[in-house]
Amino acid sequence: MRVTIVGAGIAGLSTAWSLAKLGHDITLIEQGSIPNPLAASGDRTRMIRRAYGDADGYARTMAEAFDSWDLLWNDLGVSHYANCGVLGISQFAGDDAEQFRAGLDRMQFEYEQLAPQDAAQRYPFLDPTTFRYAYLDQDGGALFSERIARDMKAWLKMRGADIRTHTKVLSVDPHTACVRIDDDSIVRADRLVITAGAWTLQLFPALAETLMTFRNVVAYVEPPADLEDAWANAPAIVDIGGSSGGYALPPLDGIGLKFGAGIHKVHALDPDADRIATHGEGNSVRRLFAPPFSRIGDYTVSEVKSCMYTFTADSRFFSKRIGNTLVVSACSGHGYKFGAAIGRRVAQALDTDDDVMLARWLRAETA
Repeated sequence: MRVTIVGAGIAGLSTAWSLAKLGHDITLIEQGSIPNPLAASGDRTRMIRRAYGDADGYARTMAEAFDSWDLLWNDLGVSHYANCGVLGISQFAGDDAEQFRAGLDRMQFEYEQLAPQDAAQRYPFLDPTTFRYAYLDQDGGALFSERIARDMKAWLKMRGADIRTHTKVLSVDPHTACVRIDDDSIVRADRLVITAGAWTLQLFPALAETLMTFRNVVAYVEPPADLEDAWANAPAIVDIGGSSGGYALPPLDGIGLKFGAGIHKVHALDPDADRIATHGEGNSVRRLFAPPFSRIGDYTVSEVKSCMYTFTADSRFFSKRIGNTLVVSACSGHGYKFGAAIGRRVAQALDTDDDVMLARWLRAETA
């Protein structure tokens, strides 16, 4: 079967990887480079964690996610995963960090709970007067997303995939599985998969009733010199507590300390607009981390990167069959960690035409 995939973020790359293993003929079209720094799957590191708050369906699916990444590492011959553990920090009762911990309890996942003083002794960048407790899950950490994309591209090329970078798709005929690209030529296939992230609505504007695009930024920061060793041995931080939705990825293998926060995202209509961070955006993100971090004013913002994400109203993943085309939006701010598993499931759906099962899996529905 000839399959054209539009969008080479982690969902598109993983779908191509899975279909190639099944023997299908793959054309992968990406409007930028691979990796594309402007894509939702861009950036250098992304978090993978078992803590999922009240989304128990996704928490259960994490076992499949980890297994699928292991299959990918076997094929690539290298692992791009740092199992540094994941820390949650609760500032007040019922905050997001506490909900993440409650989810770990329901799933009967083991973790270590830490009193404030014990947590601050282990992680000296914390201010123990500002939070109620912390907890450490040893399973989880960071995925090196840029390295994953580069190696997957090389793996696909070695297996004969037709990879077209810096190629813009102008229009799609979902029923004939044809796309018109920016040189006005037509790429034809038996099946078409759209994994275009924030650009999906440019090809399928009618999906705006379901999909929304948001802009966010992440800040790379340099800690004060006396805290560099503490951060070098720190886990990923799923939530700093409070109301910011703040998270952090520690410096790993030459990649800097990264701060991000859900509260910072804003609705965006054009995924190509406002991609350069404005003055002060990085410092706005940095300031969200005190509390629970001490001496936040001593941290220096070194780089700010903008991100575009496609969300659904309930933050679940989305798929829709239109003719011979399958549109998949597996983001909603938490899609990357499932990337390898998503590709395997999409490939399976194309082989079996079982759209219902794919949609249920993407939505993490158990019944």
